Amino acid sequence: MSRNATHFWRRLRREEEGITALETAIILIAFVVVASVFAFTMLSAGTFSTERGKEAIYAGLAEVRSSMEIKGSVLALASSTGTTGTVNSLVVTVGSAMGGEPIDLTTGANAKVLVEYRDATQRVAINDWSVEFRVSDEDNLLEGGELAEISVPITATEVLTPGLGINTEFALEIKPPTGAVLNIQRTTPAYLELVNDLQ
Repeated sequence: MSRNATHFWRRLRREEEGITALETAIILIAFVVVASVFAFTMLSAGTFSTERGKEAIYAGLAEVRSSMEIKGSVLALASSTGTTGTVNSLVVTVGSAMGGEPIDLTTGANAKVLVEYRDATQRVAINDWSVEFRVSDEDNLLEGGELAEISVPITATEVLTPGLGINTEFALEIKPPTGAVLNIQRTTPAYLELVNDLQ
């Protein structure tokens, strides 16, 4: 055996050091600490996203619960019968959707709800709409279990130009301060009666 080989084997036998129990414990503790930090981060992120999700769900429910829905038919009232007349007003009965949050139906200058008429040729905000509660507790709030009849005047030349005649598709939007817009789309009949049920 050469001198270099003998020297190599001696040196190999002398450097028989390994990892001690203390070093192993330190490495294990480091792994546990790092794993704990990652676990805490993941749990914190999960809790945060759960809270955000809950807030989004409650906000969505508040929007839906503040909405109105149609209760019954939409009526078109005309001053004369025939094929040449026009509709003078639209009447719609509404209630609170899902028995949700109260909706302020105060009219006039303090109105909180906006009403807008729209057809193929015009878009008009109606400010002088009126309301009559059919089932109510004697205030201006539309609450769960109550019914309100909203009358929207659309007299030809005074409000609409041209007026709402026969075979005309139109939309009436009732916009509460919060919640979804109540979008009513109907078409007038080919022959106007004094009272027309637009189903």
